[in-house]
Amino acid sequence: MEIKTSTKFVAELVGTFGLVLFGCGAAVVAGTDTLAGLSGLGLLGISFAFGLAVVVFAYAIGGISGCHINPAITIAMLVNGKISVMDAIVYIIAQLIGALLGAFVLQQVLSGQLAGFTAGDWAYGSNGWGAGYQNEYGTSAAFLVEAVLTFLFLFVIFGVTSKWGNGNMAGLAIGLTLVLIHLVAIPITGTSVNPARSFGPALLAGGVALSQLWLFIVAPIVGAVVAAVVWRILEPKG
Repeated sequence: MEIKTSTKFVAELVGTFGLVLFGCGAAVVAGTDTLAGLSGLGLLGISFAFGLAVVVFAYAIGGISGCHINPAITIAMLVNGKISVMDAIVYIIAQLIGALLGAFVLQQVLSGQLAGFTAGDWAYGSNGWGAGYQNEYGTSAAFLVEAVLTFLFLFVIFGVTSKWGNGNMAGLAIGLTLVLIHLVAIPITGTSVNPARSFGPALLAGGVALSQLWLFIVAPIVGAVVAAVVWRILEPKG
């Protein structure tokens, strides 16, 4: 049975919405604060929040849209001929809208703090680099880590969804890969490897977060395209 484009659009929108709300929400609401005597999630907890979000949506919407919820993945699939140009455009639009809605809901929740909420330079889980952000890495380090980790992410995705892979375990493998990626990259860039995930929070945060958004669009796409080309060479034919 052919799945309607509108159904795929909604699936990608909801999936990306959930990824941003769960992942960025975990980071900014419970990541480092101590609330009611409970310790913050920390690096490991935030990493699992993003990874588990991908796992649950992979099984929820994987059969509908493939659960890209990431423009870099969609572009890589387009390069390898696994999705049409029209579907790719629909997916990316849905992903950007979903990410923005996820960030918007998070913004509204945070603004509801009775003590008041002041958005910082990289509010709502925005990605960034440089002075004042995390461990203060430079532009080249940020670009390199985002490109390389996106390459590895896509390599795993192509592998587990290929003829060589175990399709039943694909969602879990992809989610755990994202956990590993976050463990490395959170102290550097806050971890993007997903232009939509960066787009939503940065658009609402504005300022320096928005000015740095270009890196989290370009670097993941570069890494994804390289992975697509490498996998096209390796993929078994026939």
